Amino acid sequence: MEPEFYRMAPEGVSVHTARMRLEEVTPEKLVEMAEEAERAAALLATAEVDVIVYGCTTGSLVGGVEWEEALVRRIECETGVPTLSTSRAVVEALKAVGAGRVAVATPYTDDLNRLERAFLESHGIEVTAIKGLGLVRNVDIGRTGRPAVEELVRSVAGGADAVFISCTNLPTLPLIEPLEERLRRPVVTSNQASLWAALRGCGLGGIKGYGVLLRSRL
Repeated sequence: MEPEFYRMAPEGVSVHTARMRLEEVTPEKLVEMAEEAERAAALLATAEVDVIVYGCTTGSLVGGVEWEEALVRRIECETGVPTLSTSRAVVEALKAVGAGRVAVATPYTDDLNRLERAFLESHGIEVTAIKGLGLVRNVDIGRTGRPAVEELVRSVAGGADAVFISCTNLPTLPLIEPLEERLRRPVVTSNQASLWAALRGCGLGGIKGYGVLLRSRL
């Protein structure tokens, strides 16, 4: 997540991070990771940040809509800083680009894909297709190459208004604009949507080079 945030952040915006342990991307491990949320957020608050992002897609939706809302409230109560989650940022981003029917590409296993589909559909977004790479080790997700992601997107994209590429640890930034040109529809990614939501909350303007969402929907 950090390398893509550093690359996208406009001049004058600083990015501060506090990591939480996650070696295996499973529902159980994601719930365990969330127990560290207040500790990590409290460290960020000492930098007097303007907004905190809980930067994990399935890690912020694994317990459903009310669980995500409670997670955000916990962080805000601990820090007093406005907070958003990646999963909620994605929902808002998809609606901002006018996507009612969305194809989803993920690195996850089927159990997490089912949870992600349910979360998106609970927010009124129709999932036309969702497919994952079946990866569990977090380091394997981070090492996924561009060809694998491109092929995955091609396999799900048909019939959708937009494509969502899920996971803050999946390298996607160089793919956004080429895929939008090829598919002729918006491409939203977890990191792109997270930064978009954070910048929008700070009243900052558009950024070129990372898709229609950051370019014209701020």
